[in-house]
Amino acid sequence: MLKELLNDDRGDVPGWVLVTIMTAGLVVGLWAVAGPRLAALFTAAMDAVVGQL
Repeated sequence: MLKELLNDDRGDVPGWVLVTIMTAGLVVGLWAVAGPRLAALFTAAMDAVVGQL
C-alpha cells in the first residue's frame, strides 16, 4: 500500500519543473519587451514628482 502511494507521484516532478521553466521564460520575455517602456514610464513619473517640489 505505501509503496503504491510513493510510486504514484513519479510523473509530477517533471511537470512542475516544466511549468516553472515555462513561467520563467514568459517572465523574461515580457520583461525584455516591456522593460524599457516601464523604465521610461517610471522616469517620467519621477521627473513629474521632483519637478513639483
